Amino acid sequence: MWQEEAFSNRGRDVTQRFDLAVVGAGILGLAHALAAVRRGLSVVVIDRDAQANGASVRNFGFVTVTGQRAGDHWRRARRSRDVWAEVAPLAGIPIVQHGSLVTARHPESLTLIDAFLATDMGEGCRHLSPAQAHDLCPGLTDGLLGALWSPHELRVESRTAIPQLAAWLEQAHGVAFRRGAMVHAVALPRIATSTGPLEAEACIVCPGEDFLGLYPERIAAYGLTKCLLQMLRVRPAESFQLALPVMSDLTLARYDGYAMLPEAGSLKARIAAERPAYPEAGIHLIAVASADGSLVVGDSHVYADTPEPFASAAVDSLILDELAATLAIGDAEVIERWTGIYASGGERLMLRDAPEPAVRLVMVTSGTGASTSFAIAEETMADLYD
Repeated sequence: MWQEEAFSNRGRDVTQRFDLAVVGAGILGLAHALAAVRRGLSVVVIDRDAQANGASVRNFGFVTVTGQRAGDHWRRARRSRDVWAEVAPLAGIPIVQHGSLVTARHPESLTLIDAFLATDMGEGCRHLSPAQAHDLCPGLTDGLLGALWSPHELRVESRTAIPQLAAWLEQAHGVAFRRGAMVHAVALPRIATSTGPLEAEACIVCPGEDFLGLYPERIAAYGLTKCLLQMLRVRPAESFQLALPVMSDLTLARYDGYAMLPEAGSLKARIAAERPAYPEAGIHLIAVASADGSLVVGDSHVYADTPEPFASAAVDSLILDELAATLAIGDAEVIERWTGIYASGGERLMLRDAPEPAVRLVMVTSGTGASTSFAIAEETMADLYD
C-alpha cells in the first residue's frame, strides 16, 4: 500500500504519503484507523492535542448495549462491544467490569422493564427480584422493587484505554500519529497541517465537538449543538465493592431503548412530578468501578451552542444524592470532578457526510462514541471502499 516516509533528497522535502488520513485521535478516529489497517491500508492519524484530552477520555468507558435506541444504533453497539472484547486483550487494555444492572424503585419501572424484555433487545437480559439483585450486587441499598440485568456490557478505563489503543495501533499495525498538529485544509491528495503537508488517497474527518474547523458549512447543515456533562470520581468506604455497573430508574426514563417504549410515559411523568430537577438537568445515574475501587459517577446533560465552562455544585449534589439512594457507599469522598463536551444531534445519533468523493466527515452526535464507534468505522470503510 501507499506509504512513503518523509526524507530530504538533495535539500528537497518529500511529503509523507498514506492510503488514508484520519483527522481526530478520539475513539471514533482510532476506530477508523483500526478498520482501515484491517483492510491492509497505511494510515496516519492527525490530532491537534499532544495526548488524548477530549470526550473520549472524559466518560465512563462503559460500552453500553442494553438501552441503546432500537435498530441500527443497538446493532452498532453490539458489534462495537464484540470488537472491544477482541481488541482489548491484544492492546493490553483491562476489561474491569462486565454486564450492567438497572435498579427499579417505582412500580412504573417494573412495567417498563417487562416491556423492554418483550422486545428483541431484551434477549439475554433478566428481570431480577430484589433478593436476586442484592445477591448479584451486594452494594445496593434497600428499598428497590426489582432490577434489569444485562450480560452484554463491558467497561474499560477510558483515560488509559484510549492511549493504549493508540499505542497498539502504532506498534502492532504501523499507524503513524501526528500529534500537536492542526489540519488547515484537505484537498486530496494534499492535506495541509500546521506541522507540514502530507498526502493521502482518502481522508476521514472526525472533528468531535469542533464545528468550525474542517467543512464547517457541511456540519452547520445538520443543526448540531453541544452537550456539557458533569462527572465525578468517588472513593467509597473501604469495605464497599461494586460488582458491576449500576444505573437507576432515571436511566430507564432517559435511554432511548427504554424511554421510547409506550410504557415509559408513566415513569417519565412520575419523575417529572416528583423530582423535576433531575430531568431539567438531564441527570441520570451511572456508577462504574475502577480497578482501585473508586467509582466513576455521573452524569448530567446541558445543551447549548457554547456551553458555559462552569460546573454546577447543585448538579453534583443531585448526582451524589441519587448515588447514595442507590448504593450503600458509606462515607464517600469525591476525589475528582470534571466536565466534558460532545456534539449533539437531537434525534440524529450519528452522521456520515461525503463533502468530497474520497472524504468522509463522521461524527457521533449522541454521547455514545465508546459504545458504537467501531461499528460506525466499519460502515465508513465499506461506504468508502466497497
